[in-house]
Amino acid sequence: MLAYLNGNYLPLDEARISPMDRGFLFGDGAYEVIPVYSRRPFRLQQHLERLERTLAALQLANPLSKEQWAEVVQRLVDDHGSEDQGVYLQVTRGAAPVRDQAFPRPAVTPTVFAYADRLPTPSAELLAAGGTALTAEDFRWLRCDLKTVSLVANVLLRQLSAAAGCTETILLRDGLVMEGSASNVLVVQDGVILAPPKSNLILPGVTYDVVLELAAANGIPTQVRPVAEAELRSADEVWVTSSTKEVLPITRIDDAPVADGRPGPLAARMNALYQDFKNQVMRRADA
Repeated sequence: MLAYLNGNYLPLDEARISPMDRGFLFGDGAYEVIPVYSRRPFRLQQHLERLERTLAALQLANPLSKEQWAEVVQRLVDDHGSEDQGVYLQVTRGAAPVRDQAFPRPAVTPTVFAYADRLPTPSAELLAAGGTALTAEDFRWLRCDLKTVSLVANVLLRQLSAAAGCTETILLRDGLVMEGSASNVLVVQDGVILAPPKSNLILPGVTYDVVLELAAANGIPTQVRPVAEAELRSADEVWVTSSTKEVLPITRIDDAPVADGRPGPLAARMNALYQDFKNQVMRRADA
């Protein structure tokens, strides 16, 4: 597979960075993942704007313009063999001569890395049965809206469910539903989709946006508001959403069934709407 590293294209397994890179030493950097359908990046500008927001919060100048990023993404997409892909972008503050938490002075050149890989999606069997989840107290920092490479808290939280053979870990903070360790969480009560609001404690998900847009366009009521843990546990349906999970119903939480333990009717409807949107819109050149 082809990779982009600091202005050069080379085989991924030949890409090398300095051990003094601040991304390696401190997790001092930002990343983005862009889904690609039929070789067309989906909402590229929205993803690049999210990357820009994270970099700005890290006080790290974006090393490439949007046009340059678009060129990198398209080159990687064109080289890869899959029709549907995920393009990973990463920017770190770069390699400094001395290990020090403070920003290097003078500033060093950022490290810019990107590559494309196949985009996995839920199997028909998983959609039919639904996924399973554990809950855990959200012990991450207070800037979860930033897509940084400092992901060890997410890794530990995801490992809780992985070790138990579950699909995802649903994070709770002060009695409220936040998100999954690698997804957004939506709850259905009495035919209404309840969506935790975007804040500094939740990563603003692009798939989350798509689902709420589809609901609005198709007359499905939604409420964007804080969602209590009790509402999660008494929900008619629970979904996790992301580029790779799409709209995945969760049918068991902490080994207790969600409603009757089967994917609900609104999940089936939203999945149909999402797949139609993916085929009719996401695969268009102007998406």
